[in-house]
Amino acid sequence: MPQPDKVAVAPARSAPSPRSRRTGQVPVALLLPAAIGLLFLLLPLAGLLIRTPWSTLPQRLTEPGVLTALRLSVQAATLATLLCLVLGVPLAWLLARVDFPGRRLVRALVTVPLVLPPVVGGVALLLVFGRRGILGGWLDSTFGVTLPFTTAGVVLAEAFVAMPFLVIAVEGALRGADVRYEEAAATLGAGRWTTFTHVTLPLVAPGIAAGAVLCWARALGEFGATITFAGNFPGRTQTMPLAVYLALETDLEAAIVLSLVLLTVSVVILASLRDRWLGSS
Repeated sequence: MPQPDKVAVAPARSAPSPRSRRTGQVPVALLLPAAIGLLFLLLPLAGLLIRTPWSTLPQRLTEPGVLTALRLSVQAATLATLLCLVLGVPLAWLLARVDFPGRRLVRALVTVPLVLPPVVGGVALLLVFGRRGILGGWLDSTFGVTLPFTTAGVVLAEAFVAMPFLVIAVEGALRGADVRYEEAAATLGAGRWTTFTHVTLPLVAPGIAAGAVLCWARALGEFGATITFAGNFPGRTQTMPLAVYLALETDLEAAIVLSLVLLTVSVVILASLRDRWLGSS
């Protein structure tokens, strides 16, 4: 009985993985400017590390002026972040969950401080909260509250420039959350506030945490709006960036040490949020 002809079947080739496609030959026309761009970003940081007075670093970090500026910076950035959480999370929920006329315009206005020069933001704050400002005059005459050139002014300036980071992060988390959990809670009789506090907030907690960390880091490094609205008074409004600016005129090594502290904080923040914001390879 004749045997049927055997058909040779070639093994199926698996599709190349994205990683294997990325490791192909890189065009020189792209590699060269990419390498120059990397050096352009890294060389200033390397210069800061090279010029750091490592032998006297512990003593300089414990100087009264440095500790005062560091303590004020941490306190002001933390209070600004808390203020942004109280105001920014509801604002992000409104932008993500409520469809109202002009929502795109409101979202654009919320992100304006991201591109607005910080000095302009400080001037705007003065025009509103200054003693002759739209609200500042009323606060001064009615409650005796003066915000410019005070520690409270530092917190206000930092919150103004940092809140968009929190709002964008929380709004993105809300848009990515599964609304079926909220619908199920509403079906079971939970009110809107109960659903928000017991279902929505736990769902977007990682996004809120990431936004709060970014907000805190931005507030810690704020300079322009702070010096314009709150001034540069040691022990009262002089934060770390302002101390760096002042030290550049009198003590370069002190400015380098203060800059190193801010650089370390920035690297730690980015490293902790790498998987969420930069992606993992």
